[in-house]
Amino acid sequence: MDFQVVVLAGGFCKSLVPLVSKDVPKALLPVANRPVLSYVLEHFEENNLKDFIVVVEGENAALLVGGWISNAYVDRLHVEVAAVPEDVGTAGALRAIDHHLTAKDILVVSGDLISDIPPGAVAAAHRRHDAAVTAMLCSTPISGPSEPGSSGGKDKAKKPARHNIIGLDPTKQFLLHVAAGAEVEKDIRVQKSILRAVGQMEIRADLMDAHMYAFKRTVLQEVLNKKETFLSLRRDVLPYLVRSQLRSELSQNGAVAEENGNSKGVSDSTIMLSQLLTNASTQSFHELYALGSDGSALSPRKTHKCCVHIASKSNYCVRLNSIQAFNDINRDVIGDASHLSGYSFSPQNNIIHPTAELGSKTTVGPHCMLGEGSQMGDKCSVKKSVIGRHCRIGSNVKVVNSVIMDHVTIADGCSIQGSVVCSNVQLQERVVLRDCQVGAGYVVSSGSEHKGESLAKKEKQ
Repeated sequence: MDFQVVVLAGGFCKSLVPLVSKDVPKALLPVANRPVLSYVLEHFEENNLKDFIVVVEGENAALLVGGWISNAYVDRLHVEVAAVPEDVGTAGALRAIDHHLTAKDILVVSGDLISDIPPGAVAAAHRRHDAAVTAMLCSTPISGPSEPGSSGGKDKAKKPARHNIIGLDPTKQFLLHVAAGAEVEKDIRVQKSILRAVGQMEIRADLMDAHMYAFKRTVLQEVLNKKETFLSLRRDVLPYLVRSQLRSELSQNGAVAEENGNSKGVSDSTIMLSQLLTNASTQSFHELYALGSDGSALSPRKTHKCCVHIASKSNYCVRLNSIQAFNDINRDVIGDASHLSGYSFSPQNNIIHPTAELGSKTTVGPHCMLGEGSQMGDKCSVKKSVIGRHCRIGSNVKVVNSVIMDHVTIADGCSIQGSVVCSNVQLQERVVLRDCQVGAGYVVSSGSEHKGESLAKKEKQ
């Protein structure tokens, strides 16, 4: 196998409570009535990558994810589900499955990434430069409410914006500096050797780490084994490799590129590995630095390369890592990014399942979805919302900018805006929800009004 694909699917993510529950781990959260993990697996399948290791935090979550994969992809994909302890971090998860990693290069992707960027583009950049690591960068999404009632209450509190600070070489192929989260507030500190070697650095604050990486396996395993305190690929492993690229401590630094590239394992409709490899003869600043200023160093310095693939601004690339992102992605996938949904839209630019039933004078607007077997009463209105399977909705109900999951019962006269209603919820008559999240199985009493609240059953200990 040329590239091994590892999908980090998480577990019962605390930041997504009450959307996640003991029965619905993060990987199975619905995006346009499909589990978010399906978008990652099928995107790779479209790019002729069909062998996966899906890493799930927690035994119970792994059983649920494994059961769904077995039913959904039998005879289509070869997927090994590996359970790891909870809260070990992305680096800890890879450390826990170290014995499963056998290929020359490893593609690592977050299981919550919704994207149309071909993974072959990342693999091509990685092989072109025989890199230690290649990270995919994409434009920072402009997230937030686009109109009243479009955001979740938990995310409306004003928080300092978190950006990435990215340093690139003039060719925009090599990563010279990376800082994220709290590190952004600190002074930018770059190794003098890197600046001297490259001459100049472009600082970018409009790019984000998309959580898709190509690693040389020997490099990844060596770093994880030597740096046992590293928990995060983004905060620990990647910055370490970037800082040390011109004073490499790696025994397997990949300084010499392979002649043939072994590119048969990854295909990309627009970027052919063979074409890129034939253009890789120009020396990078790494080789020039290793050989010294006059190119005659008797003992070449050890270096390794940290590369990037920067996606086009026209590409879609968002992670489902917050309640706000859950709302945004569901809106996008039935809206401007409908090409990702896998569905055929009607002439009215919506999706109404053939088995769904609509009452008299009920309207389902553009950028909406009504799932299998769901029923709506008379004089209802649905705008820019997703309604799941087998829901029972009464008369005079308004649903705007919301996600209603499966088997939800909504009585007459309810109004739902900017909210997420999880499976098996019951909304009694004349309930008003605005910017709320309602956890699975919860009953909202008749006539109650809620704004910016999280309503959920108390989990049994």
